[in-house]
This record gives sequence, C-alpha cells and structure tokens, in this order.
Amino acid sequence: MEENYPEAGREVTALPEGEKIAEKWWHESKLMWQIAGPAMLTAVTQFSIDVVTAAFVGHLGNIELAAVSVVQNIVEGFVYGVMLGMGSALETLCGQALLHQNDEISDLAGKYCRWVIPQLFAYALNFPVQKFLQAQGKVWFMTIASIASLGIHVLLNWVLVTKFGHGLLGAAIAGNISWWLLNLAQIVYVISGYFPEAWTGFSMLAFKSLTGFVKLSLASAVMLCLELWYYTAVILMVGSLKNPTIAVDAVSICMNLQLWTLMIALGFNAAVSVRVSNELGAGNPKAAKFSIVVTVWTSLMFGTLFTAVILGTKNNYPSLFTSEPLVMSEASKLGYFLAATIFLNSIQPILHGVAVGAGWQFMVALLNTGCYYVVGLPIGGVLGYVFKLGVKGIWSGMLFGSVLQTVILLFIIIRTSWSKEASQAEERVKTWGGSPEHQQTQELTDYRGSSRNILPITAE
Repeated sequence: MEENYPEAGREVTALPEGEKIAEKWWHESKLMWQIAGPAMLTAVTQFSIDVVTAAFVGHLGNIELAAVSVVQNIVEGFVYGVMLGMGSALETLCGQALLHQNDEISDLAGKYCRWVIPQLFAYALNFPVQKFLQAQGKVWFMTIASIASLGIHVLLNWVLVTKFGHGLLGAAIAGNISWWLLNLAQIVYVISGYFPEAWTGFSMLAFKSLTGFVKLSLASAVMLCLELWYYTAVILMVGSLKNPTIAVDAVSICMNLQLWTLMIALGFNAAVSVRVSNELGAGNPKAAKFSIVVTVWTSLMFGTLFTAVILGTKNNYPSLFTSEPLVMSEASKLGYFLAATIFLNSIQPILHGVAVGAGWQFMVALLNTGCYYVVGLPIGGVLGYVFKLGVKGIWSGMLFGSVLQTVILLFIIIRTSWSKEASQAEERVKTWGGSPEHQQTQELTDYRGSSRNILPITAE
C-alpha cells in the first residue's frame, strides 16, 4: 500500500532509554499530527458545509434558520448514525414533520427535508469511498477535495440564496450539488487507476464475510448513534418550549459553533485511536499511555483557546448567523454554557478515541445510555420545564450528562491495566482482523458533518 500511516509502536520503542521527556513528547506529537492534521481539516471543511448553509439562511429570517437547524440537527444527524450500521430511516424521517414541534417550523422544515434527500443519499456513498481512501493513506486527497467542495458551496449559496433569492430551496440545491461533487471527485480518483492492486473493479466478493464486519462495527455504530441522538433530543426538547422559533435559533447558533470546534477535537480523536490501537497491537502499553497524555494535553490547549474566544466574543458571534436582535441576545446569553461545552469537548472526544483504540465500544455505548439518557436528558427536562429555566435548563442537563461521562471515562482509563489491554488486543485482532503481524483493523467514528468513517490501519 502507498503512504501508509507510520508504524508508531516500532518507532517509539526504538528511542534511546535516556531520551528526555521533551524529545519523546516532540516525537509523539509528530506521529499524532500526521494523522490528526488531515483528519481535522477534512472534518472541519465538511462540517463547514452545514455551517455555511446556516449562516446564509439565518439572514433570511428566524423561521428559516429554525427550520434548517431542525433538519440539520435531527434528520441529517439521525441519518449519520443510521449510515454507520443501523439501517435506513429516510422514509420515516422525511414523513415525520418532526415530533411535537411548532407548526410553522415543522411545515417549513418538512419542505426543506424533502429538498435535501439527495444530500442524505450522498452521505451514504461518502462513507465507503472515504474508508477506501483512508485505507490507502490518501487522506490528503480527501482534505483537498473537501476544501474545494466547501469553496464551491459558499459560491453556490451566494448565487442561489443571496443573489437570486431562492431561499431555502437555493440552500438545499447548493448542499446537494456540493456533496455530490465531493463524492464524484472521490469516486473518479478511486477508479482512475491510482490503486492497481487495491481496486480492480466491482465484485460480488464485496458481500463475502459481511457478518464478521457487522459484529466488528455494530458497537461503534451504536456508540455514535447515541452521541448524535443526544443532540437531536436536545433540539426536540427546545422546540417544545414557549416561543420555539427564538429558542431553536439561539441553540442552533451555539451548537453550530460547538460542533465546528468539535471537528478539531475529532482530528485528535482519530489520532489517539490509531496511536493506541497501534501501540497495543505492537505490545507497547507504556507507549499507548504516553500517546494518550500527549494527545489530551494538545487538545486541551486548543480547547482553552476556543473557550477564551467564545467568552471574549459572546456578544458578537451570533451576528454570523442572524441579524435579528432578539435571537442575537438569546444566543449571547448561552455564551457561558457554550464555552463550558467547548472546553469539555476538548477532552471527551479524546477519551472516546482511546476507547475505540482499546476496543471498548460496547462499554462506552452503555455509558452513553446511562449518562445521557438516564441522567442528562431527564435533568435537562426537569430544569427546563418544571423549574422554568428554558434553554439554559435543558443545556445544563446536557452538560451534566457529558461531564459525568467524561469523569467516568477518565477514571476507567486511569485504572486500566494497559499491559492486559495489549494482550487482549492481539486476541481481538486474531478473531476479527487476522494476524496482528500483518494487519490491525481499527474503527474510527466522527460526529455529525465530518468524516464519519472506519479506518483500517496496516502495519507491516
């Protein structure tokens, strides 16, 4: 294979015994950024397609922004989870008009939802193509293609939404074209002869041993779905408050910024997942622990920076998405909640990456269920509806569930015997992915609006 990821475990263990911690840190950082850099850029640019749509639509009016936000956070977010192994729900979702939401928002959201159906199918094709390209180490091609697609998307939105005034229909058309152009570029690249050994055309062999693949990926799919549907549930709860248009607009503005910064953390998520899985597979538990420390601290630095920016601009950032004073005021009031969530997001995805790298997907799926749906959402509902705290109460519940999950994951990671995990990794790869001397298969999953894929890592 070409441009494979570095055989991290072998390089780390070859370092001299007395090497200074700063040199080890620098060496580990280089290995991390080789994976995190392109993954981060791809995630940010692809998610920015949704952010650009929301920014253009937000200046059309409050109802339009609320409708697009509902579709982006509920329908598209739901489908992202479904695409990772839980079956198609397009027909059901597109006919819902969205559970107990304001009639005006639901009507417009229902129309927009039908218009973006081609975009939802584009997601389904995007995943396997990206999986293949990542398996070949062609991550930079994906990054370049994503950046080009984002540039085209901005231009199309300006032409269709702003210049010619086609409103939500124009925004939907722009999104559909941008995503399918991205898919087309990736497909053409795959079939153009750049992979003579890995790509020999379509074959029925693709359907061989699907059972093993389903077993390997199901736990990760469930874990991701539970993450995505947490935000979906929050939007649904906010949509049931009094004056839902303003509430949904304010929350969607903050969530767009939160999820945009989350794309940065997902680059580190990808890196730590690969590094931990590689080191465990190579029988280097100490190197696995060190990679966790380096990645967490690096991500924390970015999280601290983004938190400071949000706090410093909490009266200004809503203007990126709306011109309505009331919406801007409500979104600004959520600034402290947004800042706290962004800071937490600089830690939580890294811990998820560690869990994926160590093969703890099923455990994290259970943890997500408990922290989010048994604790977080009920607390948010009580604070928001019973104590009349509205959006702040609902967001507080979401934040509490996330904090609880992060604390528990930290405790588990600190208490883990990494030597035992290294021995278990060998058995796991033998069961699902073949001999560890020849191949490690590591699932990587992202959140809404990014790469959201599975990444096989080959170690010769």
